[in-house]
Amino acid sequence: MALRLINFQSYNAFENMAIDEAIFCETVRYKKSPTLRFYGWQPAAVSIGYFQNVNTEVNVTECRASGVDIVRRLTGGKAVFHCNDITYSVVACDQGKIFPTDILGTYKVISECIAQGLAYLGIKTSMEETGRSVQNADFKSCCFSFLSRNELLVAGRKKICGSAQIRSQGGFLQHGSLLVAFDHSRTASLLLPPRTNEQLEILRDSVAAINDEVGFPVDAQVICTNLIKGFASVLGMEIEKSTLTQAEEEVKNKLMQKYTNWCWNREGKKEHYIKGDK
Repeated sequence: MALRLINFQSYNAFENMAIDEAIFCETVRYKKSPTLRFYGWQPAAVSIGYFQNVNTEVNVTECRASGVDIVRRLTGGKAVFHCNDITYSVVACDQGKIFPTDILGTYKVISECIAQGLAYLGIKTSMEETGRSVQNADFKSCCFSFLSRNELLVAGRKKICGSAQIRSQGGFLQHGSLLVAFDHSRTASLLLPPRTNEQLEILRDSVAAINDEVGFPVDAQVICTNLIKGFASVLGMEIEKSTLTQAEEEVKNKLMQKYTNWCWNREGKKEHYIKGDK
C-alpha cells in the first residue's frame, strides 16, 4: 500500500477545511489508502477547535479589520493563527494497520514522522511525555500555549507543531500547524482575552519556528520535501503523488456551504459532521 501525497498548495481557510473533510469522508466511506497533504493559507486565518467559543476566545473585530478569516475545524484543540506556517493533514482507515487505533498512538507515530523530517533540516526535537500548559501565560485559547502528550518540542520546552484529531467510522483525520515563523504579538492580538507584555514574552519564549531554528528563511517546498522524506522513512511506505479525485472535489464543493457559513464558524455543531451531503 502506498501513501497518497497531495503536495503543498495554498487555499483560503474555508476551502482548506472542506478539502480535509472531503478526503476524510471519502477515505472512511470507501476504505481508501491513507493520504498525506500539505497546505498553506491565503489569506491568513484563525482556525478554531470544534468545541471553542469564538465569542470569548477570538478577537472577531480585529480579525475582520485586518482581513483574517475565521474558520471552525472539524477537529478539537485550540485556536491557531495561520500565516507563516505549513499545515499537514493525515487521513487513514484503521483497516490499513499503518497507524494505531487510538489518538495518542497515532499522535506518536505522526510526530515521529515529522521529527524525522525536521531532523533532515537540522532541527532536533523531542516528544512531550505528559501534557502541560505554558506556565503563567494564561493563554488557554491558543494552541501553542499548551503542550499535548506526544507533541514535538525543541530544546525540551518550545513547541514547534500543534495538532488536532478526529476519529470516526473506523478512521481518523489529524492535521496540524508547523510554524515557519512566529509573531507572538500578532497572534495575541487576534485572540482573547488581551495579554500583558509579560505573558506575551512567556509565549514567545515557549514557541519554536523553523526559520529561527535553522537560522535563515526556508522555502515551503523545501520543508515539505524533507517532511515527505520523514513520513516515507518512518512508515516504510512508497509515496504516490496525486490530486483530489472527482468524488472528493464534489464533496468539497458541498462542504464549502458549511465552512463559509458564519453560523457554523460561530456556533459549530454538537454532533460529528461526516457525510458531505448533509
